[in-house]
Amino acid sequence: MNRPTIVIEEVLRRSEQGATRPFICRGDDDHLYFVKGWSAGYRSLICEWVAAQLASAFGLPVPDYRLAEVPEELVAPGGSPDLNDLGSGIVFASQNLPHVQEMNMSLRERISPDQAADVLVFDWWLHNEDRSLTGHGGNPNLLWDVEASELVVIDHNLAFDRDFRMARFLETHVFASHWSRISTDLAEQARYLERMDEVLAGLKNIRASIPDPWWFIDDGVSTDLSWDEIDRCLERCHQTDFWTAP
Repeated sequence: MNRPTIVIEEVLRRSEQGATRPFICRGDDDHLYFVKGWSAGYRSLICEWVAAQLASAFGLPVPDYRLAEVPEELVAPGGSPDLNDLGSGIVFASQNLPHVQEMNMSLRERISPDQAADVLVFDWWLHNEDRSLTGHGGNPNLLWDVEASELVVIDHNLAFDRDFRMARFLETHVFASHWSRISTDLAEQARYLERMDEVLAGLKNIRASIPDPWWFIDDGVSTDLSWDEIDRCLERCHQTDFWTAP
C-alpha cells in the first residue's frame, strides 16, 4: 500500500502560509495538491499520512489525500532553489479545495457541538496541540468550505507530540469549551471509545501503508519517530485516566 497513487507533473508555487510552507502542485490526475516533501521532515510526513487516515476513519472531514511521487527530473539541479526543499521521491499530497477560508472566531460558531467535540477528542487522542484559536488569535488548522458550508480539518504534522500538555491544550484548543461536557459524560465517552476501537482495527493496514524510506533520514539513521511511539499514544484510549485532565 505504500506506493504513490499520483505523480506530480508541475510545481506551480510555494505557499507562504504554514510552518512547512507546502508546495502547490498539479498531479497527473489534473488535480491541485498541497505537497509536503523533504523539507517538512520524515517525522512530519509520517504524522500527516497516519493522522489523515485515522481522521478519515474517525469521521472527520479531511481533504482527499494521497502519496505522490516527485520525479527526479522535476527537481533537477539548476532549477528553482526552493525545489530542493521539495525533493524527489515519495511525498504527502493533500488536495486543494478552491472555495475555503481560514477558521476564525465567527465561523467557529457555525460548527455543530458534536463535530466540535469530535475534533477536540481526536486531537486529544493523537496528542495534537496544533489547533489553537482564542480571542488573542491562533492557528486552528481548520478551514471553512464556503461552497459546501462545511468544516475542513487539515495539517496533522505535529501529532504524536512528546511534549503534549493537557493544561495547555485546554487553554488554547479552538473547541476546548466542549471538554467539560465530554469529560463528565460516561455515555459519550463509551461512544467515543467504540469509535476509536473501530479505527484501531485498521491500524495494521495504516502501518503497512507508510513508505519505507520515511523511516530513515539517512543510511542507518532512523527518523525521530517510531511506530511503537504512535501505537502507545493511540492505545491510551484504553487507560482508565484517558479522560482525566491534570
